[in-house]
Amino acid sequence: MPDPAHAAPVGPHITEEVREALRRRLPVVALESTIIAHGLPRPRGLQVARELEALVSAGGAVPATVAVLDGVAHVGLRADQLERIATEEGIRKLGFRDLPPALALGASGATTVSGTAFLAAAAGIRVFATGGLGGVHRGWTTVQDESADLNLLSRTRITVVCAGVKSILDVPATLQRMETLNISVAGYRTAEFPGFYLRSSGEPVDWTLTTPQQVAAAMHAQDRLGGPPAALVVANPVAEEHQLDPALHDRVLADALAAAEGDRIHGQAVTPYLLARMVRDTEGASLEANLAAVRGNVRLATEIADAWSQRTPMAI
Repeated sequence: MPDPAHAAPVGPHITEEVREALRRRLPVVALESTIIAHGLPRPRGLQVARELEALVSAGGAVPATVAVLDGVAHVGLRADQLERIATEEGIRKLGFRDLPPALALGASGATTVSGTAFLAAAAGIRVFATGGLGGVHRGWTTVQDESADLNLLSRTRITVVCAGVKSILDVPATLQRMETLNISVAGYRTAEFPGFYLRSSGEPVDWTLTTPQQVAAAMHAQDRLGGPPAALVVANPVAEEHQLDPALHDRVLADALAAAEGDRIHGQAVTPYLLARMVRDTEGASLEANLAAVRGNVRLATEIADAWSQRTPMAI
């Protein structure tokens, strides 16, 4: 009998549309599901989920929203499955480390950046659009709180289009960690790392890419070099007309950080606490900036996926 400890890995369930697109080397864009299950009030989560998939389709690519349903990892969701993730009670939040118990126990959950990146890459998808990455939290020297996103991306060959990292984090420390972990970072038409709600975090990036074709060329170079299978982060700033007012952002964030310390909020509770305070104290403006950034990232990811699907052998 085969040794279960050495059984061949079983990948996620892939919809026929996504599988056929990958077989024909057509553009495919992975989408995370946490934003639709946990980041938005109902029924807006479902509306946004449908909107993001429609943006990918309108750009000529195939959307592949990633989630876990009843203990099965899915890459690409049917309409009824998308509705379940957006509206069903008890949908969990699943990072990569949560996938084994979720599958073993038959749980249902929305995937974070780390969970989505892993499952998308396992399916053979190369481009993934999200809002903002996780990173190193403020006060790391005391609590050593760092998102699992970074470690997973350091060993997953996928291109992530994002609006930087959440501005509630320690952005300089996060960029330093990405350098240490050999995660390539490039600003898209910017020399400054985006600030999630803001066009700029004030931190520089070493590389700037200006077209989807340049991003695809960098992806080619990753493969040709044959180095560790790390990610390429394409940091795409939110449009200026949609960014949060910088003065309002700084004031509300300072107040939220002080409130979190006063309320003794620690660990995994910090991020949802701070983000909720941002939404409340900006009267929803931070949420609208977040959604504007996600839409822009999805559009760019679709263009990159198209450029990647037209790839030809490259010499280095």
